[in-house]
Amino acid sequence: MFSHIMIGSNDIARSKKFYDALFTAMGAQPATEDARGRLAYSHNGGRFMVTKPIDSSAATNANGGTIGFQMKDAAQAEAWHNAGVANGGISIEDPPGVRANGAYLAYLRDPDGNKLVGVARPAA
Repeated sequence: MFSHIMIGSNDIARSKKFYDALFTAMGAQPATEDARGRLAYSHNGGRFMVTKPIDSSAATNANGGTIGFQMKDAAQAEAWHNAGVANGGISIEDPPGVRANGAYLAYLRDPDGNKLVGVARPAA
């Protein structure tokens, strides 16, 4: 269904530090940067990109939006969450853990305020 997800950032270097840590914790490679300064991460057939807005306005986060990343297990989700917090992210909502639906969820806000979640189903 999706070709890629692209989010805006007001500080690409800060975002690279944050997302390189998150994606490395998932087993992916650090970003490649294109000629326009956009960051691209590829993993398990998906592509996630970060850019400064092309209209030169400030990047803002999606109110009510969440981007979920599939983790292989709860340990990887916890490592992902810890990497995010250690690199400028903020832990949000309930602490990482198993929810009523049996999934292990770990929520973060990135340095630009985008809401992310690492998801391991079933929690194992």
